[in-house]
Parts: sequence; C-alpha cells; structure tokens
Amino acid sequence: MRPLHWIFDLDNTLHIASRHAFPVIDRAMTEWLQQQLAVDHHTANHLRVSYWQRYGATLLGLRRHHPELNPHTFLRACHPFAELGMALHPMPRLRSTLLQLAGDKYLFTNGPAEYGRWMLGQLGIADLFTGIAGIDTVGLRPKPQRLAFLQMSRHFAVPLRDCIMVEDSIDNLQMARRLGMHTVWLSPGRQRHPAAQHQIRHLHQLTQLNARLMR
Repeated sequence: MRPLHWIFDLDNTLHIASRHAFPVIDRAMTEWLQQQLAVDHHTANHLRVSYWQRYGATLLGLRRHHPELNPHTFLRACHPFAELGMALHPMPRLRSTLLQLAGDKYLFTNGPAEYGRWMLGQLGIADLFTGIAGIDTVGLRPKPQRLAFLQMSRHFAVPLRDCIMVEDSIDNLQMARRLGMHTVWLSPGRQRHPAAQHQIRHLHQLTQLNARLMR
C-alpha cells in the first residue's frame, strides 16, 4: 500500500513526555482538583489516578462524577505552557524523519488541540503537519474510544483505511486496527502484538518503513 496519511500520536511518540511533560501535567491536574474540590493533596492525587485507571482518562471520571466542573477549563489548567516549555525532549532526528515520509501528516492527541499545536511549534515541526485533532476536537472522547477515531477521520476528511497510525499505546492501536487503519507501534521492547502491523524501537526507523511501503 502507499501511505497517504500519517496519523501521529504526540506524547511519547514525537517527544519523550515521561521525562518532563507528564510529571508537569499530572501535578497540574492534582493541584486543580485539590483547589476545585476543596480536598487535600492526597485525596486529589488519588482521584486523578483512580479516574485514569477506571475510565482511561481523568477527564472522563470528572465528567461522570463532577459534572459541575468545566472540562475545557480543566484541560487548559492542566497544560501550563510556561512550565512545560522549560524542558523539551524531542525524539532523535524528529524533523528529518518527518520530512522523509511520503504523504500528509496529522496529529491526534488525547491532550487538547491547543496543547498539540503549541507542542508542535516548540518541537519545530508545526509546518510539517496538515491538521491537529485533540480530545476537545472529538467531543471530549479520548483514544481508544471508537467514536474518537471516527470523529478524527471526519475532522481531517480522510478515510481511516488510508491512514497509518503511529503510536506508543497498544490499546490505541488495537482500536485503530479494528477500524481498518494501518498500524505502527513505537515500542522499545521486543514483545509483539497482533494489533501492530509494524513495530519500531525508534521513531527514525519510520524512514525505512516508508521506503518499504512505497515500493
């Protein structure tokens, strides 16, 4: 097949979020919950983690159990750009890798679209992307929900069967594969999974995969 549309995850796919971004976001979530719910730090942190584990996203737990809280305010508060920008960890050869890939490139993130747009700018690759879909673009539904993928497809006006999804999350890739997308798993390990048609250990290996797919 010829890759027409590359759909990229953001965190731990285009940059190493676990080094700085995730700790900042987690701390901001806990602090916001602590303030809004008038609870102590331990309780707020427990809610953040338990909602994430139970529902797949802290936001979903908030919407279910605290409908009085504004989800968009929550998303903005939990992505403090000034603090996030204090340390960036792009994947090695990020821009050169993306430049060598044939086809359009889109971002599909469980963060808000504003965060995705800002992060692409900070990473110096915003000009390489045709479009961005955040959780607020797809009805506040996170990956791997089926409707999130369908709304992403409509937002970008691209058929899922013509897309290659590049992700570090195998859960998200399972849904992508089920919906007919081609899948690339960015995983440092050697464990295989049937949802991943291709597996790479480093993002820059996409250039080799691109060459094979274009034959």
